[in-house]
Amino acid sequence: MEHVRDLTLLPKAHLHLHFTGSMRPSTLLELADKYGVRLPDALTAGEPPKLRATDERGWFRFQRLYDAARSCLREPDDIRRLVREAAEEDVRDGSGWLEIQVDPTSYAPLLGGMIPAVEIILDAVDSASRETGLGIRVLIAANRMKHPLDARTLARLAVRYADRGVVGFGLSNDERRGMARDFDRAFAIAREGGLLAAPHGGELTGPSSVRDCLDDLDAARIGHGVRAAEDPRLLKRLADRQITCEVCPASNVALGVYERPEDVPLRTLFEAGVPMALGADDPLLFGSRLAAQYEIARRHHAFTDAELAELARQSVRGSAAPEDVQAKLLAGIDHWLTG
Repeated sequence: MEHVRDLTLLPKAHLHLHFTGSMRPSTLLELADKYGVRLPDALTAGEPPKLRATDERGWFRFQRLYDAARSCLREPDDIRRLVREAAEEDVRDGSGWLEIQVDPTSYAPLLGGMIPAVEIILDAVDSASRETGLGIRVLIAANRMKHPLDARTLARLAVRYADRGVVGFGLSNDERRGMARDFDRAFAIAREGGLLAAPHGGELTGPSSVRDCLDDLDAARIGHGVRAAEDPRLLKRLADRQITCEVCPASNVALGVYERPEDVPLRTLFEAGVPMALGADDPLLFGSRLAAQYEIARRHHAFTDAELAELARQSVRGSAAPEDVQAKLLAGIDHWLTG
């Protein structure tokens, strides 16, 4: 039997991690205590909350827990701590590159406005990167529950900070609301400014939402995208264009998109030639970080070490990391496999 290689030592890129959702549970409890915030019981139980988002009420509850956690981030110091700890966790899991996703709108009221919020976040990213040696960049994400004009404002802001660490533009929240095409202008602004288009799609709704991301937003990457597995022609299109899907297995199961880890269509995507970047999404709520997603591929989908190495390569190639960083990570993956 081949010896089981340690997945925390496999170099990889992490392309799907939300800002508040990256928080350590212990940090959330400390910050709640500091500000006298009474958290919902589901966040203080010491284990991941029971979630399901496949019905409206479930998504609302998920959102409420997320908002409660976010309300504990009030000062620049809290933001700095969050990013540094997220970086430390990623390094521990073998990540050599992190693209963290944030909607600055939510933090602006407490941090003195939109521009100060973005500056504070980017400064925190800078110092965490220096302290941990992890390459970190930012995706600014619009909220599809809000007006498309807000998204345009955000896209312009994102482009303005493209030289300060913003590499992409996203679109998150409940994909059952708000048509992708309503956000086409915002994505055009982002793409013209040189940013990567990486909207969420194909998680709570089927393959059509992935097609909309490609057709209406000219997506270069898809946040989630797993439901594309239900449409062979769409799989072929993703494979032909090498559109990376940021697949988050633990999150899919926690939110009830799939019943069990073995139901997440990792094999279907992999064998169709669709590049994937496994991601943790919101570890605070889903209870597992980056290496655990690779563990799911190994344990529940019988991915061999060679296949796991290929998944890691796909994450690196799908990233916005500069060529020298990619080369170094890819060499590290080969070394992990031959070592």
